[in-house]
Amino acid sequence: MALTASLLIHAVVARSRANGPGERMTVWVQGCSLGCAGCFNPGTHAAGSARRTVAQLLTVAAAEPIEGVTLTGGEPLEQPDGVAALGAGLRRAGLGLIILTGYSRREIEADPARLRAVAAADLVVAGRYQRKAHLGGALRGSANKTYWWRTERYRHSDLDGVPDLEVIVGADGTMTITGMTAPTIG
Repeated sequence: MALTASLLIHAVVARSRANGPGERMTVWVQGCSLGCAGCFNPGTHAAGSARRTVAQLLTVAAAEPIEGVTLTGGEPLEQPDGVAALGAGLRRAGLGLIILTGYSRREIEADPARLRAVAAADLVVAGRYQRKAHLGGALRGSANKTYWWRTERYRHSDLDGVPDLEVIVGADGTMTITGMTAPTIG
């Protein structure tokens, strides 16, 4: 996969602690056709047009003192070629990769493109979000979602210290709220 491969992007946070173990870059892809009721990120569903190349994302990752990258959305596995290329680049750079997806492990394994997309992932958190089974923390969002440990880079205990919620204030005053607890602010 070439570094010229690209992804439709909703947002990138260069450093976060609420989206996986350690300090990590979080990438929200744009576009999702799954339509999970109560989704945390409904603004990521429409396709959108903001593209970043894999090379651009790897440059951001290389400039930060991070342990890895979390890819979420939107639905990462609806952009399998870009995800596969990003994963390969992260692996070459020695960075970890966690993918949060609404597809189940069975759906991933049944589709060669999706399976290629998760090839470099250390952990895949898989399954549709279910509002009635909502959880805070541990990256799952809802109790039905499963962990698919693809390498030994991370262990379940690594998720214990991940904050449920994080508020990041940018240099320009922009506030980003991220994590696995859908906050009510008002």
